[in-house]
Amino acid sequence: MELSERLEPLAFLVGAWRGLGVVGYPTIEDGRYEQEVVFAHDGRPFLEYSSRTWLLDDDGNRLRQSAREAGWWRPGPGPRDVEVMLAHPSGIVEVYVGEVAFRKVELRSDVVARTQTAKEVNALHRLYGIVEDTDLAYAIDLAAVGQPLQPHLSARLSPVEGQLT
Repeated sequence: MELSERLEPLAFLVGAWRGLGVVGYPTIEDGRYEQEVVFAHDGRPFLEYSSRTWLLDDDGNRLRQSAREAGWWRPGPGPRDVEVMLAHPSGIVEVYVGEVAFRKVELRSDVVARTQTAKEVNALHRLYGIVEDTDLAYAIDLAAVGQPLQPHLSARLSPVEGQLT
């Protein structure tokens, strides 16, 4: 299926990605995780996004499932603008606005909503980009539970051929 012309600036994201990352924040224990991300399209002007992670032990073995995200990436009003909507099973919904420049996307939270039982999240900043011509790297900063905006997650993902597990 042909990618919508409006998504051309985001074409570098399309596909399946897998790799390793690190998590840290003052209110949680630092750790490592494995992640699978898929950016898919059906010809309409948006990308479907899904992500799932597993916490890893010191030897790199999966301990248990961890965070999940699902959402959509859409072109914004300008030629390089992007809008992103993400939902988490933990009760958080994030809406981002940002910009695409070459093979890099920078996003800032516009709205963060939560259910009554979800933890307090106030703001996020995400940066995605292609490194060494093949891999997708990202960093996420978080302001939550009384803490200021600071590094929280980062990972480097490689393209995956075939089915993810």
